[in-house]
Amino acid sequence: MKLKVKLLPQSIKNFIDAFSGLPGIGPRQATRLAFKLVAGGKNKIEELSRAVSELKNLKLCSQCFFIHSNFESLCDICKNPNRRKDIIMIVEKETDVISLERPKKINGRYLVLGELDKAGILESGQKLRLNNLKTFITKELADPSAGSGQGKAEEIIIATNPTTYGDLNASIIAKELTGFAKKITRLGRGIPTGGEIEFADEDTLGAALERRN
Repeated sequence: MKLKVKLLPQSIKNFIDAFSGLPGIGPRQATRLAFKLVAGGKNKIEELSRAVSELKNLKLCSQCFFIHSNFESLCDICKNPNRRKDIIMIVEKETDVISLERPKKINGRYLVLGELDKAGILESGQKLRLNNLKTFITKELADPSAGSGQGKAEEIIIATNPTTYGDLNASIIAKELTGFAKKITRLGRGIPTGGEIEFADEDTLGAALERRN
């Protein structure tokens, strides 16, 4: 009768299960990370544990859905009175906001939709976020002199990745927001086709923003 040898303690297995589903980390990388932390000692493990635990204190902005740790419901961008309300850039991920802020070419606001489906179908949560934006535009950007109460953004910039499915989703989003902006634009082709906003350098993103149309 063969004895079953348990090579990995259950705590290591639990760690691998928890981390292997994260972007860019598979079971092999999670296993190496677990052993690296164990080798680093208890202090390193406790430091990581605190860092992960503090993430639970973050909130989503009630307007743009970017993460923040403010006491109120708005993130630093949305509550900044110097940022224009009538220029709104729509992105997939929070990391896209961070990347697009670096060139300092846009003084508007954002809407984080969440990762878009390659089939070109908006999920219910994404539709709710677009409806939230429509309500914001209608109420916050209304021109009192117009009398109708219907607001319009000066510009909505759809900042999806320049990929086939990015183009497809951009057209769907543009259709959803028709009538809510004086113009709806997309990033220029400063970013190479097939590239991702998250990984583009500052100069490339700046060029893409300047060439939007």
